[in-house]
Amino acid sequence: MTFPAASDVEFGAEDHALTVTELGYGAMSIAGAYGAIAEQDSQTLLHDLYDRGITFLDTANVYGDGESELRLGEFLKGRRYDVTIATKVGIVKGGGPGKRRARGDAAYIREQIDGSLKRLGTDYVDLYYLHRVDPEVPIEESAGALGELVEAGKVRTIGLSEATAEEIRRAHAVHPVTAVQSEWSVFARDVETHVLGACRELGIGFVAYSPVGRGLITDRFDFDAVAENDVRRTFPWFSSENLPANRQLVQRVGEIGQGAGLSTGATAMAWLYAKARQLGVNLSVIPGTRYIEHWDELATGLEKALDDDAVSALDALAEQVRGDRSFDPNWVSGGREGLLPRA
Repeated sequence: MTFPAASDVEFGAEDHALTVTELGYGAMSIAGAYGAIAEQDSQTLLHDLYDRGITFLDTANVYGDGESELRLGEFLKGRRYDVTIATKVGIVKGGGPGKRRARGDAAYIREQIDGSLKRLGTDYVDLYYLHRVDPEVPIEESAGALGELVEAGKVRTIGLSEATAEEIRRAHAVHPVTAVQSEWSVFARDVETHVLGACRELGIGFVAYSPVGRGLITDRFDFDAVAENDVRRTFPWFSSENLPANRQLVQRVGEIGQGAGLSTGATAMAWLYAKARQLGVNLSVIPGTRYIEHWDELATGLEKALDDDAVSALDALAEQVRGDRSFDPNWVSGGREGLLPRA
């Protein structure tokens, strides 16, 4: 069986450059965010991805209270130097989504890296993100602390997640930022207004998470099957008042993709790569799933290009989406840039 070939993409420059696959894997799913997955099943999934040439793996210390990092650490045994690992610091768990807080002070960042390294079973990570910008701590302090970890050899490059364009520029002035990670999809477009321009200007790579809207923009989404503890139940797109209208938009995505022979999810993936080329952004996309067959379906978005008419038709859907992409607009870059909320 053959699989779509993921090419390499370069983030950053010179001493702060990082080469990653343009298609990676978001490992929040192996910590149970969207439903339980057994340890052995998670290892099988990671091995299947590796066999497909996927070597860019993304996690965070907060995913499953470290469980995602632990499972990746088990997988990394014997192949650490063949895999690019990104993890994150900066979210302190409370009672779940909407009750968490950002923490980005230097002491906390220095403390947390050692726990991540231990769980991952390595003495360095390739990319270390500030998971959320702490409103109580200047971004310069957070970036400086991340930069100190580079000097200490614990981190190769640094990144920011859900940072505004202004925050990106301020952090980059303290220490070169190699990558920015934020949500970007057919339905979530706010990063195109300011953030992607800042990345292009500064030579920073962009990593798109939730490229299919946490499974919404696929042919298989069934809200009735979503568990009570599934994080999606806290997001406005999935509320009872918004979901019916958003499902109609999902159907439209599928109709547009049919002309290219793509499923709904693969259409959303193909659209992202088309937009990145259009906007001049170096992009890696990190879908997350518990099932390799779902991942393979999304990966077909690498195989077939959408024509300009299809891209334009998909572009027009975002303004019709009901609800914000986050439970708290201030939790994401678009909210702090005044681009959210949306009715």
